[in-house]
Amino acid sequence: MRVLHLLYRFRPECHSMVPLLENIQQQFLPMCLVFDFSLNDLLAPQKQKTITVLSAILNFLHFRKQRMEMVLEKQAKYRADMDRLQAYTRGNKEAEKKIKALTTIPPEQQAEAEELAAALSELQATTMHEYQEVNVKNDCIAEWKTKIAEKSQKLAQVKVDVSNMKEDIGKLKSQIVESPEELKSQMEKMRENVKNVKNSIKETDERVVELQNMVQGVTHTEAEIQQMYNLLQDLESSMSNTKQRHEMQQDLTAQYEKKQKELKNLCVEEAQMKRAQGMKLDKESKQNIRRQMKKETMEQHVQDVMGQCNQIHQKREEMAEKIQEISRETQQLKAKIQSLRDVCSKETEKAQALYDTLSNSMDDLHGRIDTHIVDLKQDVVRMSANF
Repeated sequence: MRVLHLLYRFRPECHSMVPLLENIQQQFLPMCLVFDFSLNDLLAPQKQKTITVLSAILNFLHFRKQRMEMVLEKQAKYRADMDRLQAYTRGNKEAEKKIKALTTIPPEQQAEAEELAAALSELQATTMHEYQEVNVKNDCIAEWKTKIAEKSQKLAQVKVDVSNMKEDIGKLKSQIVESPEELKSQMEKMRENVKNVKNSIKETDERVVELQNMVQGVTHTEAEIQQMYNLLQDLESSMSNTKQRHEMQQDLTAQYEKKQKELKNLCVEEAQMKRAQGMKLDKESKQNIRRQMKKETMEQHVQDVMGQCNQIHQKREEMAEKIQEISRETQQLKAKIQSLRDVCSKETEKAQALYDTLSNSMDDLHGRIDTHIVDLKQDVVRMSANF
């Protein structure tokens, strides 16, 4: 550890990361359906085992991403439904306020409304009475018109008969010579017939005068009826206004009921969605329980894993910073080493030059020593020869 720290700046606290990483992976990998993970997989990793572990982690991340997307879609749909529900409730409240404003009569108009209601009831009673009288008079007028038509028909028939009789008399006078007595009797009969016709004409004239009086009365009643009709038109306009308000009230009530039904449907849909979401969550929890192999508290493990992952990320960031520092230090050391190498190369060149000079001088010295030794030997030989 000290050698690693001195040579590669591998700090001692980094050695404790391996068991911590093994504990984290022992807790996390069963959630990825990897149950045979051991410390040997970190110390001496194998290719196939590493591929299976990484694929399991990727599958878990993909599954988590899909589930997060589904949950986000459901949350967005739920928020949209809640917004619609709030809008519908606001619309219902506004409609209730409008209905209340339309149905309630302000206190300053209460007396006027009561007077209008009383006048309306009285006017309805008088109009009903007038309508009954008008109907009776119309019936009488129709009867008199039928009688006048009958009398006019009878009068026309009598006139036709008189003209026919006159023609017959003229013809008979030209053809038959009668006795004066018969002529007198016939003249008397004719006079009686004429009297009867005059009486009938007089009666018809009297009837016509009576009918004219009745027609004048009817015109007077028609004028009164026209006045009543104008009053009724005013009343109908006011009634139409009230009817329009009533229709508006009915429309608002219908809209309110419709909104209530939509609100109920939305509540039912929300309950169904919550039920379906609950069922799906139950299924997912069961599946997660089955996958975890008798793991009871998945959320706690996930929180632990997330906390440990956060710690790992923090430590990883620290390690990255340390690695950057180490890399900077290594670069500085490399620069120093390079400078030292340059200095050493220069010193070695100088030493080599000195060595060469020393070796040359030593060779010269050895040569001189050898020559001196040879000279000494010769002197010794000479001296020995002299002795």
